[in-house]
Amino acid sequence: MNEKVIILGAGESGAGAAVLAKKEGFDVFVSDLAAISAKYKTVLDNHGISWEEGKHTKEKILQAGLVIKSPGIPDQVPVIRKLIARDIPILSEIEFAGRYTDATMICITGSNGKTTTTMLTYHILKEAGLDVGLAGNVGNSLALQVVKDPHKVYVIELSSFQLDNMYDFKADIAILLNITPDHLDRYNYEMQKYVDAKFRILQNQTEKDTFIFWNDDPIIAHEVAKRNPKATLYPFALEKKPGVKGYVKDKQIIIETEKGTFTMDQDLLALTGTHNTYNSLASGIAAKVMDIQDENIRESLSDFAGVEHRLEIVARVRGVDYVNDSKATNMNSCWYALQSMNTRVVLILGGTDKGNDYTEIEELVKAKVHALIFLGADNSKLHAFFDGKVPQIEDASSMEEAVKKAYKLAAKGDTVLLSPCCASFDLFKNYEDRGNQFKECVRNL
Repeated sequence: MNEKVIILGAGESGAGAAVLAKKEGFDVFVSDLAAISAKYKTVLDNHGISWEEGKHTKEKILQAGLVIKSPGIPDQVPVIRKLIARDIPILSEIEFAGRYTDATMICITGSNGKTTTTMLTYHILKEAGLDVGLAGNVGNSLALQVVKDPHKVYVIELSSFQLDNMYDFKADIAILLNITPDHLDRYNYEMQKYVDAKFRILQNQTEKDTFIFWNDDPIIAHEVAKRNPKATLYPFALEKKPGVKGYVKDKQIIIETEKGTFTMDQDLLALTGTHNTYNSLASGIAAKVMDIQDENIRESLSDFAGVEHRLEIVARVRGVDYVNDSKATNMNSCWYALQSMNTRVVLILGGTDKGNDYTEIEELVKAKVHALIFLGADNSKLHAFFDGKVPQIEDASSMEEAVKKAYKLAAKGDTVLLSPCCASFDLFKNYEDRGNQFKECVRNL
């Protein structure tokens, strides 16, 4: 073979793809514009894979027969534009890995809730005794698992960025939770391009496959009617309507499939809040389609511990609850977080704005939030929108300052909520770093 495969980006997906490509006999070279972590350098070195960091040597990269790129690299960067101009194929790691496994693929996407639903689905299947792997935006690289630790089933969280470079890959079960504006800076601020990326999760599905989706999302409803998917449809909603297969009735979760009807008391769900009812319905449908026993599904839906940095209760200090929702990097996530609050709120907002329209949360902020703390390098857009709408507004330039100010502003019975609406890259390494700093500062109060 000896075809030259270039891997752009040497994180979890890039390193995994490099190991798989090497095993399959390709001539592999890894290039990362940033520094490569010691962990991944060791992986590459142990497999005899050449790499470079801190630069892209275009002469080498443009010799590629195939390029596998990190989902974080946009098409607008010069090296990608040159590759596209030369018609050199560019794939995502998931697409490449999918060529070397015939495992059952359960794929989950959506603007919000996909990590929780992915982890919950994985939890149900694993607890039921299936040979299952976790991949995509969570877990380990799919490519590396295919080489080192293959499974019969994979539960994969997919971002729109990953879906952009997927072509022949097929989801046996596709879950689309919702579509709201997000990452529009990557899609030329054209919503339809983002919608089209999400709907790539359906490509190549046949009548034998399953498509699970939120029935009441207007964008999804419009696109499903337009596209007429071939797969068996399993819409879910809070209320039973014609065609809906998963719903709530008389405080019971009800899921209707060809494998039978599943029921469970809604009060027994481990995850609370309306958005988590949707996540539980989606995971429950997938498990039922996979023929998991009802008692296994019930047990897993009732004992799932949740996802770190997503409405994670950190501590109660002097009668005030502190909740870490650092994973809320867009407006809709923050909307869900505020909707689930039953107390007065001190809200910590801010970061790298991705073109946010704050009108989406305006009414909830006015109704529930008595103090705002803006945590970002540039809070001018937040001030322009919220000044005069909330009794107290403060700025903070570090997490420690934000938490100390929240402590002073919060009264007994309040909730201090970190739900930033924004990406974290102005003051933090990533949303995990932001959430971990929040937790540490709260525990130091």
